[in-house]
Amino acid sequence: MPILAGQIITAGQLARMQPTPYIGEATAPLTAGTTYQLIPGCSITLATLAPNASYSVIGVFDSAVTTVHATNLMVGRLVVDGAAGTGLAIHAMDTLDQDTVAMVWNGTLPAAGSHTFRLEGVISGTGGAGRFGQYTRLLVTITEVV
Repeated sequence: MPILAGQIITAGQLARMQPTPYIGEATAPLTAGTTYQLIPGCSITLATLAPNASYSVIGVFDSAVTTVHATNLMVGRLVVDGAAGTGLAIHAMDTLDQDTVAMVWNGTLPAAGSHTFRLEGVISGTGGAGRFGQYTRLLVTITEVV
C-alpha cells in the first residue's frame, strides 16, 4: 500500500500493514492412512479485513516410520479454505526412523473474511505404517496491504 505525502493514515491501515503470525501445534499424533487426514491441532482459522491479503506458510512435519516400506512415502500437505496447496512435504518410508520434513507455501486470499489453514497427512500406498507426531507445527503469516 503506497503512503502519499500528507496522507492521513488510519489505525486500520497500519494494523493491516503489519504481518500477523499464527501457529498451530499438533495436539495428538496422527497414524497416517491412505487418505489425507487432518493432523490434530494443526488447523488455524483466522479473519482478514481486506481482499487480496497475502499468506506465507511453513509446515513442519514430525514423520515417524513405524513399519518400513520400500516405495511408499509419508506425505504432508497444506489445505487453504478446502483447496490443497501444490507443494508437498515428503518422507521416504524405506528406513525405520523419525525425521522432520518441512515445506513452505505462499499465496493470496482473494476475499476478506474467515479463512482456514490446515495440515494433512497420508501414506502414498498400502503397506508400511507411520505417524505424524506431536512436534508437527503450522506457522501462518498474513500480510494485508490494502
